[in-house]
Amino acid sequence: MKQPSWYYLVLLILSGEAVFILPFVLPRIFRPTVLEVFALTNVQIGLCFSIYGLVAVPSYLFGGPLADKFPPRKLIAIALWLTALGGLLFASYPSLIALQILYGYWGFTTIFLFWAPMIKATRVWGGDASQGKAFGFLDGGRGLTGFLFGLLGVFIFSLIMGNQVSDASLKESQEAFSFVIYAAIIIISIIGLLVWIFMKVGEIEKDILIERISFTEIKSVLRLPSVWLLMIIILCAYVGYKITDVVSQFANEVMLYDQVEAAQVGTFLQFLRPATGILVGFLVDRFKITFWLFLSLVLCIVAGVLFSSGLIVPSTAVLFLIAVVLIAMGVYAARALYFGVMKKGKIPLVLTGTAVGLISLVGYTPDIFAGPAYGYFLDAYPGEQGYQYVFWMLTGFSFVGAVAAFIYYRLFETVK
Repeated sequence: MKQPSWYYLVLLILSGEAVFILPFVLPRIFRPTVLEVFALTNVQIGLCFSIYGLVAVPSYLFGGPLADKFPPRKLIAIALWLTALGGLLFASYPSLIALQILYGYWGFTTIFLFWAPMIKATRVWGGDASQGKAFGFLDGGRGLTGFLFGLLGVFIFSLIMGNQVSDASLKESQEAFSFVIYAAIIIISIIGLLVWIFMKVGEIEKDILIERISFTEIKSVLRLPSVWLLMIIILCAYVGYKITDVVSQFANEVMLYDQVEAAQVGTFLQFLRPATGILVGFLVDRFKITFWLFLSLVLCIVAGVLFSSGLIVPSTAVLFLIAVVLIAMGVYAARALYFGVMKKGKIPLVLTGTAVGLISLVGYTPDIFAGPAYGYFLDAYPGEQGYQYVFWMLTGFSFVGAVAAFIYYRLFETVK
């Protein structure tokens, strides 16, 4: 099967991060600001993420077969436009109930119409020999997109706020953040248009689509041990990814950085994502991709222990930087690899959407419980103690994921 062109991958990368800018990238980079301008507690924003997850989880399941029936570019473009539309409500600083409804809406637009098509399109680009490169470049490129938008967002926010960040009123903070939201809406909409026009696969399309999905195909996918192991691996790795949401807040509350400095930490975290993904993309196809997945989860364990140990305080800035780098490398390497091992696990390309839907049904349940869980710890145990509990949570899940990844490695990796 002929590999699609590089611009196909570029559009896939741009769309793969753009669709999550509004619901996740902005709250991750600007978490202290978002809590302030929307008048939210940690638990309340966690509940917004949970409602997103409650809609997203069944969307993974039912959206998966959709990706095996319709061309990815059409589903991806429509998802981008509908997500951008929700940004207009986001920019109005709605009530908590309206914000929760909006997150439920985003759970549908970003998952039902988008997730499985993106994974399937990436497998198509990777072909028979470049799955590690495809998924490494996808997540690395998505991280670069998030990093660049983070820089743009921080630049816009700091430009509007000037030098009065610490003394700014609520209204001034809201006005500045509105410019960031509208910039995101415009960017997402333009990327959707480019995907619709240019992300085509030509004759390959007939080889990657199936007329209808029956229970026979679903049962055949569920009989694969790789599917069940990936459910566990992704669930555990995704808990780690969700916990990176609080790193900028940790910088603000424990390391005593101001809002702009905390946002810069969040942006640095976004920079480490492309660096890790691109490195993974260049290396893993030459080695054992499943073993690299196992090592990435081991890194998450090490980072979790560092953060939860109580050793990281304002006077240990270097140790904080080391811990941020370790958690980024572990989490982002795992994200770049866990769908890249599907070929090793003998999951058929034509049924990728169905498999992704079933795997994600379990794997992405942290969208439901992770936000409220760490929100509870942070609100019930203010200060450093709450963060220690959050990062022990990271350590425990990473250990379980590492065990599952090691089993996957032993089952499917062959010696060349």
